[in-house]
Amino acid sequence: MSDAIWSGLEQTLPPILVIELKNAYNEMKNRYLLNDLRPNEVEGGRFAEAAFRILEFRTTNTFTPLGKPLATDNIIRQMANIPELKDVDAVRLHMPRALRVIYDIRNNRDVAHLADDIDPNLQDATLVVAICDWVMAEFVRLYHSVSGDEAYKIISGIVKKKLPLVQVFDGYLKTLNPGWGPSERILVTLYQRDAGGATIGELTTWLKPSQRPNIRRTLRKLEHDEDLIHIKDDRAFITFRGLKQVEEKKLLLPI
Repeated sequence: MSDAIWSGLEQTLPPILVIELKNAYNEMKNRYLLNDLRPNEVEGGRFAEAAFRILEFRTTNTFTPLGKPLATDNIIRQMANIPELKDVDAVRLHMPRALRVIYDIRNNRDVAHLADDIDPNLQDATLVVAICDWVMAEFVRLYHSVSGDEAYKIISGIVKKKLPLVQVFDGYLKTLNPGWGPSERILVTLYQRDAGGATIGELTTWLKPSQRPNIRRTLRKLEHDEDLIHIKDDRAFITFRGLKQVEEKKLLLPI
């Protein structure tokens, strides 16, 4: 996730909590993509603890010091008792209850503690990731000082599922299926970029060298014959039809 997101949150939230949130969130997503499920859920629990403290700070201007146990039941009750006109339902009700689910999975589902009858699994880890993505999107919506269009792009990028058939190296998007043609590579990289799109120059660079000379013809076909992309001012964007095709053809599943 862009550093601009975290620096923006630090303008209104205690930096120490933003750092905790950032480290836990990034590690959780990396572990999930690597199918390392138990550490993924532990990091989800760390994320929940940082997020609970952010909610505390929003309502009381203070928070439980790091390293001290959180009284999550008390926090949830206090949030629920906030008058409706004083704060939004996401803060009062939805986020505290969602975070408690992560907290309980971390504490009770053989993640932080050993048990004989329950093992961590993909089902739990996927739920943890989905809740953390949603909470992050809510924090951006509530705290980030950006325009409505920019907030949409940020949130859309957070909640979109990203699987490892596209790997990013300092802004270079490398597609990881050797058998793909130029159309598949363009669609998948635009899917990854979501509402931000990509310039024609970027798309050209991300193709294999042998696929670059005919990129204009490929783009014309994708735009005018198939309605899978839209091009404006030398920047390409994936359409709803394009998103659907990427998902229906399962271009984002692990190789």
